[in-house]
Amino acid sequence: MKHTFLIAILFFIGLICCPGQAAGPNVLFVVVDDMGYSDLGCYGGEIETPNLDSLAQNGIRFTQFYNTARCWSTRSSLMSGYYAQQIRSDPVEHEKKLPDWTALLPHYLKPLGYRCYHSGKWHVPGAPRPVADGGFDHSYVLHDHDHNFNPSNHWFDDEPLPAVAPNSGYYTTVAITDRTLEQLDEHAREFDEKPFFAYTAYTVPHFPLQALPEDIEKYKDVYLKGWDAIREERLGRMRAMGLVNCALSAREEQCGPPYRFANVPGNLGPGEVLFPYAWDSLNEEQQRFQATKAAIHAAMVDRVDQEVGRILKKLKAMNAFENTVIFFLSDNGASAEIMIRGDGHDPNAPLGSAGSYLCLGPGWSTSSNTPFRRHKVWNQEGGISTPLIVHWPQGISDSGRLRNDVGHVVDLVPTVLDLCGGKKNDVYHGAKVPEFPGLSLRAAIERPESAAELSREYAYFQHEGNGALRVGNWKCLYTKTGAPTEHPRADASHGTEGWSLYDLGTDRCEEVDLAERYPEKLAELVGKWRELTEWFRKDRE
Repeated sequence: MKHTFLIAILFFIGLICCPGQAAGPNVLFVVVDDMGYSDLGCYGGEIETPNLDSLAQNGIRFTQFYNTARCWSTRSSLMSGYYAQQIRSDPVEHEKKLPDWTALLPHYLKPLGYRCYHSGKWHVPGAPRPVADGGFDHSYVLHDHDHNFNPSNHWFDDEPLPAVAPNSGYYTTVAITDRTLEQLDEHAREFDEKPFFAYTAYTVPHFPLQALPEDIEKYKDVYLKGWDAIREERLGRMRAMGLVNCALSAREEQCGPPYRFANVPGNLGPGEVLFPYAWDSLNEEQQRFQATKAAIHAAMVDRVDQEVGRILKKLKAMNAFENTVIFFLSDNGASAEIMIRGDGHDPNAPLGSAGSYLCLGPGWSTSSNTPFRRHKVWNQEGGISTPLIVHWPQGISDSGRLRNDVGHVVDLVPTVLDLCGGKKNDVYHGAKVPEFPGLSLRAAIERPESAAELSREYAYFQHEGNGALRVGNWKCLYTKTGAPTEHPRADASHGTEGWSLYDLGTDRCEEVDLAERYPEKLAELVGKWRELTEWFRKDRE
């Protein structure tokens, strides 16, 4: 008896004295690329996503969570906890690394005893190597974003892999999941006593629209009713769920793709259109072509859900499911881009196959971002709003609920550190570390539904000439006209001319500009935006 008591005491002392022993949960990030706010079933979409819907039903959904409107800036913020403008990631300063003070999430977690794994897209410009620069123990990176079936540029643990041969059976979403499962297998086999952080970053439904034939078949006729009808149906479901309380934003027929390419739409055939015209104004060939594009997009999202199901099954087999915090989100809103890259577009190839190169375009992007305005690249709500699902059986007692707290991707590093027992560095690589601009969402994740929402000072946005700031329910917005620029401060540096003002509490679809009614409020917010822009510029120097 004395012997047993002594062993227990020694074990307890070992726990509190061992610096590498973590007491926090496992963490899984699942990030998709260019998926709209309302694509998932649990956010009002018609796409079949039962696995993600289950995570929402048994977890929580955030209704006002933001990304940065673009892939690399969101991923830089997601890994660092800072706005991309603070760490030389937007605009991208290609010749420079991250500021010396920048630690990425694995750098914080590994000293706590975590193993860290990555699979999929990376796209953190100032830290190009996920293992050497990002601190991961293992990483599979898919740098080739123009081939979903036969990529030529993919790496494992910072070393290049051979190009994938055509007709090999490779499909990006399946392959990224396979690598995640391999990493979790190794963890269960060799490091079962340690917690893990896994970052699974799918490259879909980003263009090119390419999907497995059996997935496309499920949706081949679903979208023949058109984007106008789909938007109305989605809004009805979203309102019934309590996700939004605003009207449906107007289709902006004058707003096409953000970039112009000389080979479109002609090389894509007579079915392609560059603007979101009324569905009934399209001819039969255009409607079928557009409905097929939407079917491929839906198939890509559907496949993500299927692959997430495989990861959940693995977590359960590892007995890790109950104590793994899962975060699911998109890096920006759905994309209005239409372009041809990679191997080009073969008009004779089946649409959605490796030989085709299609983009979603502004018609269906407007639908994917229901009920909000605009798309990826822009700072309207359609460009910056993302679903966020958080699932954690051991930490969420009030499951199935919505969280209306305003959140931003800069919050996720502070949140994970709060959950895992870490903290921000004061000094890193000899440099003083700025305060995190975001906040921990832990209270929102763990609290009962009736508790007060989190209070945040602001949410900041800037990308390619577009700027925005949200303070409470007020949002000021600057939209650049003409071609995008890598110098976004140029057009937004004087007065309030060109800025709009919205009350998102009653008008999240941004239909009523209040700038003339409340000029002092607009000036206050624009002044704050400029102050932050200058502050972030100094951080990165």
